[in-house]
Amino acid sequence: MNKFKIFSLAMIATASVANAQDIKEAKKAIDAEQFQKAKSLLKSIIKAKPSDGEANFVLGNIYLNQSVVDSAKIYYLNGIEASDKKNLNYIGLGQIDLDNKNTASAQANFALATKDIKRKDVDEFIYIGKAYMNSVNPDYTNAVASLKKALLIEPQNASALLAIGDAYYGANNQNDAYKAYRDAFTADPTLLRAKMQLGVLLKGAKSYDEAIKSFNEVIALNPNYGPVYRELAETYYKWGRNKPSTAKVNLQNAITNYEKYLSLTDYSLDSKMRHADFLILVKDYKSLETVANKMIAEDKVNPRIFRYLGYAAYENGNVDVAIKSIEDYIKTPTNKVIGRDYLYLGLSKIKKGTNAEGAVDQASFDAGLADIKKAIELEPLVVEELNDLGKALFGKKQFGQAASIFEFGANNKDSKNYLDDNVYYGISVYYANANKTGGAVADAAQLAKADAAFDRILVASPTYDEAYLYKGRINNLLEKDDLIIKNYEEYVAKTTAKGAEELAKPATVKKIVEAYNSIGASYANTDKAKAIEYFNKTLVLDPANAYASQSVKALK
Repeated sequence: MNKFKIFSLAMIATASVANAQDIKEAKKAIDAEQFQKAKSLLKSIIKAKPSDGEANFVLGNIYLNQSVVDSAKIYYLNGIEASDKKNLNYIGLGQIDLDNKNTASAQANFALATKDIKRKDVDEFIYIGKAYMNSVNPDYTNAVASLKKALLIEPQNASALLAIGDAYYGANNQNDAYKAYRDAFTADPTLLRAKMQLGVLLKGAKSYDEAIKSFNEVIALNPNYGPVYRELAETYYKWGRNKPSTAKVNLQNAITNYEKYLSLTDYSLDSKMRHADFLILVKDYKSLETVANKMIAEDKVNPRIFRYLGYAAYENGNVDVAIKSIEDYIKTPTNKVIGRDYLYLGLSKIKKGTNAEGAVDQASFDAGLADIKKAIELEPLVVEELNDLGKALFGKKQFGQAASIFEFGANNKDSKNYLDDNVYYGISVYYANANKTGGAVADAAQLAKADAAFDRILVASPTYDEAYLYKGRINNLLEKDDLIIKNYEEYVAKTTAKGAEELAKPATVKKIVEAYNSIGASYANTDKAKAIEYFNKTLVLDPANAYASQSVKALK
């Protein structure tokens, strides 16, 4: 019997060691972003030992970070019923509370997690710090506070140092983040993520060449550490975007490194979805369509695939597939809809409603505009992506439609295209009204908004003299003589101040002739002498100008 007891205790001890090793392997897989492998390991542990609260907690965290909240909650609740480390699962429930902006409930759960911990326990404080950071509503101040509690107990805990580095980085405290990452790697030279994060700081500072050197140092230590290739891919992408002359080479480097990253993960559906997200980033829509169709063959029910198919179909010219795919994604209540979803839906409807010959299906176009408005409500800076569409419509002389697109960006001062969009908006509205035929009346409200756009331009760029020219033209359509005179005179004065070289240009002469004739016409009913004076100025520049010569004769 004694031998049997000793044998049983030995078996229990062996099983505990095996479980600990499996948890460690699962955490290594998570760090390597091999989430499917980690899930399999953790499910095996839970099956063999349902009382393992930590395995339930770590598995719940994977699901929560992948936005599969229902599955995460199931594992946290299972973990609370476990006998070992069940308290960790309150932290997972606390993060769900933070995601739902229920701070009081989150803090109550965190208090339960730390209620009975031993004096030297630090894991709870580390996980609470991560919960504050990983929430969809991150709170870096409380994250730092929790992680400092861990470091007070164990100053050289590498995991706590790495986590507090992430918290400082999230709070834009680059100096303290750098020190924490460096100290974490010093404390544990096997913690490659800490060294990798030093390169991430350089990437964030746009020191792309230095960031790449830093990432290559990580590769020299372990060429099979997958996440570093993802960081390299993102660095090459950002370098190419910020320096267009390097774009072709750097985008290819980005794609190559991302493929290397994928080869070192587990090719799970989750990793393929991250790949799809990256293909959207680098605008490789042909590959995205291929990847999306492969994912559908594997999993016909995951709704995010419809998003990828919709984006790719739009970019590849298949608007009907784009509209159906994105609508299928949006109409599912449980799906998290982002501004870009509505943006692509709107763009697809607009593309369907316009063609190169200038024909417009206004109902389809207006439906697209409505979706774009929804996109902007969710993500105001998606207006930056509308500039090219507006210019394409402008190039096809679809001025009314172009104005509708440019108006979004013209009203967002934070957009990088703010000035450009205002210029094109004002000009589009002018031509849309100037080109009206069949006795159609100019839209006074739209023209007033265009006039205001040129006022915004002059605030942002006081040297843009063409604004006065267009304000004169707009007020010509509105038949406001005083403002016609004021704006055209301002244009002539600003242009004359540029000197003889500018005044000798044929295009400039043509515009000044327009100004003189418009001013003359505005004075015709109130001050004939002034009117004749301006028509004569036209004839000095253009003696054959029929309108000016006929107007002088009529006024005498």
